[in-house]
Amino acid sequence: MNLSFFKKTVRPGALLCVGLAIFLFAGCSIFPTPQADPTHYYVLTAPAFADPGPARAENALRVGLRRVEVVPYLGGKAMIVRTAANEIAYEEYARWAELPAAGIERLLTARLQSSPKVGRVYLQPFPFDGPRDYDVGVSVLRCEGERKADGKTAVSFVCTVEVTEAKAGGTVVLRKTFTAPATAWDGKDFGKLALLLSDAASALGEEIVGALPAK
Repeated sequence: MNLSFFKKTVRPGALLCVGLAIFLFAGCSIFPTPQADPTHYYVLTAPAFADPGPARAENALRVGLRRVEVVPYLGGKAMIVRTAANEIAYEEYARWAELPAAGIERLLTARLQSSPKVGRVYLQPFPFDGPRDYDVGVSVLRCEGERKADGKTAVSFVCTVEVTEAKAGGTVVLRKTFTAPATAWDGKDFGKLALLLSDAASALGEEIVGALPAK
C-alpha cells in the first residue's frame, strides 16, 4: 500500500474519529458491567424488655458493666462459621454492622436496665462520682455458627462471666462459663444466625440479672 497516498487522501480529523470509534467499541468489552454488592450486614437484636417503671426498687442496685472482651478471632466484622475444632471460615458477604463485643455489650446493658433490681448501669470507663454495688465482667469465647462432623449446623455461644462486689476484695457472687443451649441453624440464613446469637446473648443477660442479689 502507498502510505504517502493514504496520508494525503485521508484527513487527520477523520483518522481521529475512526480511532475514537474503535476505542469506544473495544471499551464495551474491556470494562465489565458493574455488579451489585452482595454483602449483607446484621446486628444483634435485643427483645422488647418491659419497663420496670414504679416496680423498680427504691434502693435499686448500681451496676458497672465492664467492656465486653472477645477472643482475637472474633474481633472483626465478618461472621464466622466453625468447620472443625481448630478451623473457622470467615463469611465474605455476611458481616456484622458493629463489632460483636459492642453488640453484646448493648444487649447486656438493655437487659440490666430493664430489671427492677437495677437502678443504674455504668459502662467503662466508670465515673469517679458514680458509686457501684456490683461489677459485671464478660469474656466471649465463641459467637458463631458451627458446622458439625455429621453435617448438621448449629449456633455456638460461649463466654465466661463474673459478678463481684464493686470494692477491693469484694465477694464473687457469680463466676462461671456460660454456654448457650444448643440451637439448630440451617447453615445458610445468616439473618437467622444473628437472631439466634441475639437470643444466646439475651440468655446470658438473664443469668447475670438472676445472680444479682436484691438490695
